[in-house]
Amino acid sequence: MKPALGKGLAALIPQKEKVKEPGKRGELLELKIKAIKPNEYQPRKVFHDSTLNELVASIREKGVIQPVIVRVTPDNSYQLIAGERRLRAAGMAGLSVIPAIVKEAAPAEALELALIENIQREDLNPLETAEAFQRLIKDFNLTQDDMSRKVGKDRTTVSNYLRILKLPAEIKKLIADGSLSIGHAKALLQIENQRIRLDMAIKIVHSGLSVREVEKLSKQAAALGTPRAKLTAAKDPQIASLEEKLIQGLGTKVRLIHKSGKRGRIEIDYFSLEELDRLLEILIP
Repeated sequence: MKPALGKGLAALIPQKEKVKEPGKRGELLELKIKAIKPNEYQPRKVFHDSTLNELVASIREKGVIQPVIVRVTPDNSYQLIAGERRLRAAGMAGLSVIPAIVKEAAPAEALELALIENIQREDLNPLETAEAFQRLIKDFNLTQDDMSRKVGKDRTTVSNYLRILKLPAEIKKLIADGSLSIGHAKALLQIENQRIRLDMAIKIVHSGLSVREVEKLSKQAAALGTPRAKLTAAKDPQIASLEEKLIQGLGTKVRLIHKSGKRGRIEIDYFSLEELDRLLEILIP
């Protein structure tokens, strides 16, 4: 059997003949799916139905090619270390048993191995990776340098992932569902003002802005962020409320400038011809 992963997990899968004695460390076994407990340290939180269904179809046709990795817990049961998608898909495919490698691993190592496997397979979204990094650092007293060595990424990359956890929940949701990339998230971090950040995130989703475009716009917004924040705070509450409704309705930055008397103007930003077309369809039905 040829491991599909890189050097990190290759060492975990010795090339030995299948044996029937359960619980023997380092051997390839067939375990009952129901006997394998989920991993409380599993870094993956999002399972897309389309890709999972593809894996189910593949397993029905060819079986489980890559074994899952488990550890024996103190109560002599099996706990999953790596292979959550394969385990779920095997159950959905109607299998009762699954090939597994028994690995000697403490809880910290179980999380580390689960994280490394998913990173090597590029299975985690950026938010899941960031949360897994944070949990390792917090629960097991690791430094960013420790993390860098364990996952084979430079310290700056680890730091960038951890920084996206500072973004507001609305933006983190867009990262989790794939609407925003890690590059987009890094660019948004240049903006201190949370409202402007969210406005920019909406623009990215609606207009399909590239990372380079967002980096440029974020630098501009960051430079203007403090004055705009002060201006917004000084506005009449009714004007500010109307402006917020326009922003939400149009999905882009809007400024409602009310002058003395009954005069004023509305400024609507757009960042591409496609976004202009979208706005025109809203404004001119």
